[in-house]
Amino acid sequence: MTNIRNVAVLGTGVLGSQIAFQTAYSGFNVTAYDIGEAALAQARGRFGALVETYSREVEGAPDGKAADAVSRNLLTSDLAAAVVDADLVIEAVPEVQAIKQQTYQKLASLAPAKTIFATNSSTLLPSDLKAFTGRPDRFLALHFANNIWKFNTAEVMGTDETAAAVFDAVVAFAAAIGMVPIPMHREKAGYVLNSLLVPFLNAAAGLAAGGYAEPEDIDKVWRIATGAPMGPFQIYDIIGLTTPYNILSQGDESARALAAWLKENYIDKGKLGIASGEGFYHYKPAN
Repeated sequence: MTNIRNVAVLGTGVLGSQIAFQTAYSGFNVTAYDIGEAALAQARGRFGALVETYSREVEGAPDGKAADAVSRNLLTSDLAAAVVDADLVIEAVPEVQAIKQQTYQKLASLAPAKTIFATNSSTLLPSDLKAFTGRPDRFLALHFANNIWKFNTAEVMGTDETAAAVFDAVVAFAAAIGMVPIPMHREKAGYVLNSLLVPFLNAAAGLAAGGYAEPEDIDKVWRIATGAPMGPFQIYDIIGLTTPYNILSQGDESARALAAWLKENYIDKGKLGIASGEGFYHYKPAN
């Protein structure tokens, strides 16, 4: 059981919209926040697409439960209104430390004292952000994988100041929305999943960007030689290229070179992954 009922999700990009939708689908009251009407219009489109996806892929969704999730999601560009009665705020804003810090500085004065803050950051430690929250004892990380309805893990990672009751409440919440909670005993950049995944994806990008092999052939050798269902560039397309680009652009010289390669050859051409219909591969729109 969880005492969390009202949830605010900040950021309605690919993963933020999935978090908001899955939470509403699981019966919680959700307010999804983004910075303006253009972003909210995109969120409405993502919610509509998720209704179709859940109806096809999630047992029980075709009976109207997926459509009901949209009605449980309130969209707003007013941050104060989004968090006014939130028990939990899940932050899924762009993976740029300065943006996250500014977001928490605003939240600190807007959210009620009861509110737990959780970052979905893929690479930053919660310790990098806790000083900006105004409530380090009620702050931790809650990290989801993309395609949340299918790859349903939720890594929970606190700091040395996170209250044990808060940690346990978020673990219980993750289970209540259909996730498999993965409690982490210590802070680790990248959690479990990305500690394994990011070096793998970077190695693949380095091979392609360096002209050693084509993305399709890199995927092919990985699938055939290991029996894995997907290769690294198929995974890139699922994640969406924007998040890896943001992470790489904050890295060292070699990481920034990979970011520039992604931007020039894919992102600037609108090839963002499955969500845009094309990334390293072409995707037919769902019927």
